[in-house]
Amino acid sequence: MPGKRLTPKAKSAEKSGAGRPIVIVGVGHMGGAIARGLIAAGLGPRLTLIDPAIKAADVRAFRKAGAATSGDAAAAVGNPEALILAVKPQMMSTVAPAYAKAASDAVVISIAAGTQIETLARHLQSPKAIVRAMPNLPASIGKGITAAYATPGTTPAQRKLTERLLKATGDLVWLDGEELMNAVTAVSGSGPAYVFLLAEALAAAGERVGLPPDIAKTLARKTIEGAGALLAGSPLEAEELRRSVTSPGGTTEAA
Repeated sequence: MPGKRLTPKAKSAEKSGAGRPIVIVGVGHMGGAIARGLIAAGLGPRLTLIDPAIKAADVRAFRKAGAATSGDAAAAVGNPEALILAVKPQMMSTVAPAYAKAASDAVVISIAAGTQIETLARHLQSPKAIVRAMPNLPASIGKGITAAYATPGTTPAQRKLTERLLKATGDLVWLDGEELMNAVTAVSGSGPAYVFLLAEALAAAGERVGLPPDIAKTLARKTIEGAGALLAGSPLEAEELRRSVTSPGGTTEAA
């Protein structure tokens, strides 16, 4: 299990007043993506990454970037400016209480799907500032979209910090109510799976009409890749782009 070690770079950052620590608890797929995004943004020396299962290769890479890593829960997190909880929802009740003291003067950002703010507040002894966020899988390549809701006790400065942290993996939208989070999960949280299923379906359909499997998969993958890039770069709405491909009475309309 990797032990806590503040690098000279991290110590220098603290002494220079570069900012209080940013703690990430859970450095799996999404927590690791956020950590790498923050490192790319130059925040490596402010990071403390905590995960008992962190891989040795990741430890080396994170420490090289100036981040501190630990396998010990809440052992030496100090007085963080932000506490990002990136553990699985079923682990929250056992993991979160160890960070109640650290959360008291920090903005707590949870990316645990389905874990409501009321539950987080109970585990953390009611910190003032909690942000519930829902990123999605493309965050792993810096192309994600995150929706977030902040409690009224979250200050403008803490919201600004949250934006800086969460935009390290893509775009961010703010919600007016926590009740919208379920809809966000259905649309963007689960959304990448729908796109991948479409790629599977297109490839399978191509095979059924005689295309070799490798060609069918290539056509499906590149079609979705190109359509996504076009949608991202075009000022037109998806509906209008769809109509531009769908000639009246043509094969696309029939399909």
